Amino acid sequence: MALILNIETSTKVCSVSLGLDGECVGLVESEIPQAHASQLTRLIEQLMADSNKELKELDAVAVSGGPGSYTGLRIGVSTAKGICYALNKPLIAVDTLKALAWAGMDKIGEEGFYVPMIDARRMEVYTATYAFQEKNPLEKTQARIIDESSRDLYMSLGKNFYLMGNGAEKCMDLLTYPNFQLLSLGCSAKHMVPLSQKQFIIGEFSDLAYYSPSYLKSPKITISKKKL
Repeated sequence: MALILNIETSTKVCSVSLGLDGECVGLVESEIPQAHASQLTRLIEQLMADSNKELKELDAVAVSGGPGSYTGLRIGVSTAKGICYALNKPLIAVDTLKALAWAGMDKIGEEGFYVPMIDARRMEVYTATYAFQEKNPLEKTQARIIDESSRDLYMSLGKNFYLMGNGAEKCMDLLTYPNFQLLSLGCSAKHMVPLSQKQFIIGEFSDLAYYSPSYLKSPKITISKKKL
C-alpha cells in the first residue's frame, strides 16, 4: 500500500492531499492570496493530523511540477524536496495540466478534447490539449494568447471541447461556440492522486538535487517605486 503526500501550489489555491493506493483519503486547501509560503507547512501538518498519519509513514512525496505561478511552484517544490531529504523519500513530479485534464476526463467520461488552462496574466494561458483517455497531449504544453483565432484552431479539430482551470474561466467570452463547455474544475492536490500513484508504481521519480519545475515563462519582476 502506497501512502503519498501530494502538494499543489501552481495557482492561487494552496492544496495538499493524501493518496492511499490511488484514492484520495485526505484533503486540506487554502485560498488565502499570496500566502503559500506561510500556509503550506501548516496545511501539511493539519492534513497529517486529520488523517492520523505521520510524515515518516509516507512512501513518497508528489509535487505539482507546473506550469503555473513561478513563486508558487518554487515554494511547493522546495517544501517537497525538504521533506524528501529529511525522510529519505522519493520525489514525484506530476504535470499540472495533465492532472487537471485527467480530472476533467474522470468527471465527464465522454469522447472529446480536454483543454486545461492556467492563468498566465492578461489573455495568456498555460495550456495543452488532451484527447479522451490519452496519456499525452496532442500538442506541446505552451503559453498561448487566447483570441478569436484560438477558437478557430480548436474548432478545426471538431468534436466537443471541455475547458477547465482558472485560465479557462477568463476566456469563455471569446470561446463562444456550442461545442465548448466550461467545467467547474481548478487545480487541486486531490487531482494529483491517480497520477502520483501511477508514477510511484513504475518508479518514475525525479532527482532531488536537480529537479526544477516547468515555469515556461520568466517571473514577473517589478521595480520598487523607492528606486525610481
